Amino acid sequence: MTATTLTFHERLLPGPGGWLGTVGLGAIAAIALWPVHAATAVAVGLLVCVGSAVALAVTSPVVEVSDGVLRAGSARIPVALLGTAQALDVAAMRHELGPGLDARAYVCLRAWARTGVRVALDDPADPTPYWLVSTRRPELLVQALAD
Repeated sequence: MTATTLTFHERLLPGPGGWLGTVGLGAIAAIALWPVHAATAVAVGLLVCVGSAVALAVTSPVVEVSDGVLRAGSARIPVALLGTAQALDVAAMRHELGPGLDARAYVCLRAWARTGVRVALDDPADPTPYWLVSTRRPELLVQALAD
């Protein structure tokens, strides 16, 4: 068994607004069922709240650099095939996702993580020009890719 060298790890979980949305969704379900049966309404409301929170957590992608591989969501690429990485603030990320976006780019985006990293690819066999990855800690990800 080999040891894993982990240099960066982030799960892109929603912020407070996303978690409050799950509570709101549960409340809406409970209110809709309240005229039918109060106990059922409370049970369904709690079930919807917990179910939506679990769904948000399970579907949140992981951004990770370990053992010389960048992982963003379900995609993986060896760091050796990457070019320069650029940290993007909110304005730069908005530009990259709008007028600056190349349709061939791989994008791992979560709206609640407003900053990100643009990583060029140096693989001539890959038609993807770059990866655009959401992260709340872009400088640390750039540093992990440079190490």
